[in-house]
Amino acid sequence: MSPKTEKSMRWHILNNNPDGLLRHPRDGKAWKSFDQLHSEFALEPRNVHLGLAIDGFNPYRTMNNSHSIWPVILIPYNRPPWECMKQSSLILSMIIPGKKMSGNKIDVYLQPLVKELNELWTEGVETYDSFSNEVFVMRASLMWTVSDFPGLCTLSGWNTYTGYACPTCNYDVFPCRLRCSNKWCFMGHRRFLERSHKFRLMKKQFDGTIEERGATKLLSGLEILKQLDAITFHSNLESSSRGNQWRTKGIFFNLPYWKDNLLRHNLDVMHLEKNVCDNVLYTMLNDEKSKDHLQARQDLKDMGTKEDLWPDESGKYIPLLFTMTREQRKIFLNTLKNVKMPNGYSSNISCCVDDENYRIFGLKSHDSHILMQHLLPIAIRNVLPHHVTTVLVEFSSFFKELCCKRLNISDLDKLQHQIVLTLCHLEILLPPSFFTVMVHLTCHLVEEVKLGGPVYYHWMYPIER
Repeated sequence: MSPKTEKSMRWHILNNNPDGLLRHPRDGKAWKSFDQLHSEFALEPRNVHLGLAIDGFNPYRTMNNSHSIWPVILIPYNRPPWECMKQSSLILSMIIPGKKMSGNKIDVYLQPLVKELNELWTEGVETYDSFSNEVFVMRASLMWTVSDFPGLCTLSGWNTYTGYACPTCNYDVFPCRLRCSNKWCFMGHRRFLERSHKFRLMKKQFDGTIEERGATKLLSGLEILKQLDAITFHSNLESSSRGNQWRTKGIFFNLPYWKDNLLRHNLDVMHLEKNVCDNVLYTMLNDEKSKDHLQARQDLKDMGTKEDLWPDESGKYIPLLFTMTREQRKIFLNTLKNVKMPNGYSSNISCCVDDENYRIFGLKSHDSHILMQHLLPIAIRNVLPHHVTTVLVEFSSFFKELCCKRLNISDLDKLQHQIVLTLCHLEILLPPSFFTVMVHLTCHLVEEVKLGGPVYYHWMYPIER
């Protein structure tokens, strides 16, 4: 109805991309592939490409910890970068209330929305265009979903709490359960290196084996659908096989084009970066949340690798080069304590530093974002050994480059090689307990950016705000 809005909804067609850089979802492989498969839909520039975001929150805060509200938000990706992710562009489609998280039963609540999306795809709806002063039939398609990692489990039906938690690797992994730490471990990043790389032949520095596997491949929607069709689901929507990874067949497969989408459920860079930052910080500071502890060292002994890090009979062990001494912690925290930021750039991180107990606490997601990409490389520069600092700086630069607003495909290929090498170096330096699924997922982020465009179009910051 608004001429200004109508013009911005055709931006993705009216504005060319001559240099081939990734600036918008329309520049990614997923959008281009969708338009090629559904050329009739692509011919009408006013047809809408949508993303679906979902996130749970407690409206009562600490007064009622059991309550959970789930807004479902639609994002029209037709609009230009400076408008696309603004609050005024987001559409609050529905709100799922309840005292508990809906879990597998979320499909029941999403049925009306999926029904409308099917109508918008098959029949369309008559819409008035005030710019050209005509009525046309507008259609819409759902490109992908945006959620945190537990939300991905809810929307896709893939169980993210087992040794097969990575939805990209699917079943092409060997689950590793750490007996002493009583948790799942996600290592084996040497498989993503080229076949001739020397790391593949190293045993003692890694898990005691020679790596002969190739890199995992992203499965298509048709391959996922074949897995789901081979499973019998009960009337309560849960799989008949107790050990099966698929909890339910996601309702989005009711959309006729969903199986053709290259990117269906996004990995959320915001929460992922937060978890990685916590792992790094707490392990360096030897905090109570550190991933290096007696059970982690006993796991090394159980696996028969890195004998120099095994605990003795009394439970004592030598500290990692990754872990700071008391004096090093003091220097590191003082650096963070004295950092001054421009107004509005970030929160006051110095308030999260405890000088007396040599610890850091209360970091929010954006605090971790600033720490990981900007402050950490400066604060550790003269604290840790050079080869440890180099690995951490590479880890920080990976997130910094990944979150750029303009991305080059050739640079992304180099970035993928860099993150795999960084993860391999971390496997040499750290015990297996460090490698939670969130650390492992970093090796799949570059491929998702190639498919969906820059990360700020499909992370949770605008949704949580």
